[in-house]
Amino acid sequence: MLLIVPADPLRPRRPDAHFAPEARAAQDVGVDVAVVDHDELVRGDDLPRAVARVAVEGVAVYRGWMLRSERYAAFAEALARRGVTLRTSGEQYRRAHELPGWYPDLAELTPGSAWTAGTRRADFDRARRALGGGAAVLRDFAKSMKHHWHEAAFIPDLDDGEAAWRVASRFLELRGDDLVGGLVLRRFERFTGAEVRTWWVDGVCVLVGAHPDSPHDAPPEAFDPRPVSGSVAALGLPFVTVDLALRADGVWRIVELGDGQVSDRPSTIEPTALVDALFGGA
Repeated sequence: MLLIVPADPLRPRRPDAHFAPEARAAQDVGVDVAVVDHDELVRGDDLPRAVARVAVEGVAVYRGWMLRSERYAAFAEALARRGVTLRTSGEQYRRAHELPGWYPDLAELTPGSAWTAGTRRADFDRARRALGGGAAVLRDFAKSMKHHWHEAAFIPDLDDGEAAWRVASRFLELRGDDLVGGLVLRRFERFTGAEVRTWWVDGVCVLVGAHPDSPHDAPPEAFDPRPVSGSVAALGLPFVTVDLALRADGVWRIVELGDGQVSDRPSTIEPTALVDALFGGA
């Protein structure tokens, strides 16, 4: 097995500082580590150059910065030409990375959602009416702007079309060229406490920890991922994270599913724990 991480922009032979602890942990258990030029992967102008430092063939796991689905697929193809197969295929990455890929299979475990194929006001209004009245949270296929909660994320009343569109317009302005897919409306549910990030390899929960936004808020001792395990396993995805939050009525709800390769590791989870979960101690 091979671990691939982004290179340090200033020292391109070395792992990016953010992923260097995981790279060291992998090397300590005998896993080969290679670096890639993340900026070049994003641009896509010279993919052979981006992966030129990957010299070991075999099956690989990427741990790095987020990539758009089409850029990840091109990355996978460039590696394949060098004899490297990413454990997560391009299609599997898209299903995990973009909400429409995973939502239908987890609809009963997560807030109700409706989305658009584009960003036109008419498309937004159709999604808004499909979801029905009440409050909602806005995002795109891959990300919200929750740090701009009142201006670009939270919609108090879907029946107020003008106010809802003002939030959507601000969201589009802030996301700009980083927008992924269309607009997603998620029914607002009131949660208590911090989110819990769970890590799944081949449908099995291998790690439970805090969310990166609240790394020191440990999961409750009574937390149990088993109620969602069957549905997550049925997705057939090799490496994902599932973020859960406790709703006010005491039910754990899935807030987000993401591809584990580009999910941030909270500082309170040791890099060795993640590497061991991924590579089985090699």
